Amino acid sequence: MNGMSQGTRVVISGLGVVSPIGIGSEAFWDSLRAGRSGVNYHSAFPEAEIPCRFAAEVRDFIPEEQVACKRLLKVMSREIQLGVSAASQAMADAGLSSGSIDPERLGVVYGAGRMTSTPQELVDAAEFCRGEDGRFHHERFNADAMSQIAPLWFLRQLPNMPACHVSIEFNAQGPNNTITARDSSTLLALAEAVSCIERDAADAMIVGGCSSHIQPVDVAKFHLFEGLTHRDGDPAKACRPFDLSRDGTILAEGAGAFVIERLEHAQRRGARIYSEILAVTSGCDGRVEDDASAGRGLVGAIQSALRRAGVDPRDLGHINAHGKSTQVDDAIEARAFHRALGTSAKTIPVTALKSYFGQADCGSAAIELAGSLLAMRHGELPMTLNYKTPDPNCRLRVVHDELHRLRSPLALKVSRTSMGQSAAVLLRSAT
Repeated sequence: MNGMSQGTRVVISGLGVVSPIGIGSEAFWDSLRAGRSGVNYHSAFPEAEIPCRFAAEVRDFIPEEQVACKRLLKVMSREIQLGVSAASQAMADAGLSSGSIDPERLGVVYGAGRMTSTPQELVDAAEFCRGEDGRFHHERFNADAMSQIAPLWFLRQLPNMPACHVSIEFNAQGPNNTITARDSSTLLALAEAVSCIERDAADAMIVGGCSSHIQPVDVAKFHLFEGLTHRDGDPAKACRPFDLSRDGTILAEGAGAFVIERLEHAQRRGARIYSEILAVTSGCDGRVEDDASAGRGLVGAIQSALRRAGVDPRDLGHINAHGKSTQVDDAIEARAFHRALGTSAKTIPVTALKSYFGQADCGSAAIELAGSLLAMRHGELPMTLNYKTPDPNCRLRVVHDELHRLRSPLALKVSRTSMGQSAAVLLRSAT
């Protein structure tokens, strides 16, 4: 996976974010700086009998205000609307438009996962199949029943649709791809986009990730396989990455997007630069024979990024952790930091932003990456919420209680799936 090729420097020049703690980079940063959580009770299902009543939802989101091709909103699922809106912000922030760049030199790579289908979309077809006895008769699920489903319903469920709609929105005719690797999707999409610029297939790329997993079916599934918190009481205190008392994560939704381009291309048009991408790398655990082998993919990704960029761990200004807030995942991640970084793992400031907005699958990494870029721009690292009791199995310098003043322009962002797919990006601030 990508370390920057000789002579090619790639930078981030635009940023967009649609999150539970703010829509737009200014509102998002204000919440991070103030330590304001976006976790609350489910607004759509406050009384539903679901395993976890907490969620981090994007509230006050009006896609019509952010998406130019409004006629296409009807075939966009919630995730797609979030993703296109974030891309629109990123393009505006970068000072690019569909008419300011050769469309064949503008590409799109997005991270995406399973698009949620709400039960309401299939109610009419299911009702058609219900007999007088009140039971579902599968033999009735034929062409007549299918006619009760919106003709373009399936387009709302395809994971490649965010990249397609972003391409339509900005007439991006260059490379177009979708990465579906759960939590690691966004950083892997960034690696693919960097590769496109390195091989001169594009001058600029729109990169992002989007997810929405707050429906009851999502809650039930994640409760069984991912581990949701069992806490009651104050929702804002439920997500506790690396804290000894953590007991599970919070489901969420959100999207982040970025414009990346060759340094010379950005400088030529006078773009404001957030950061240079020094390396994007990946790894996977492979077959896990025992507890000790879990996380070796993340170890490899981190070490590869540092090696390719020629960076000493002691020079890192901060780590933006995956920080899922489950006992197992956080312990594996912390152990990977110690193996990859040695004694520096105890001294590098760490923040875990899921404490603000929960677990939005591939959308989380995009929002978290935005957090690091803004932190480097402002010179302040947001604290990790709800970190009260250090876990002796983690032994990290988790920033908590107050903002941390950054003393180095270098940052490491990592993501890891529960199956061991891992990615790491090494950044250097432009300020």
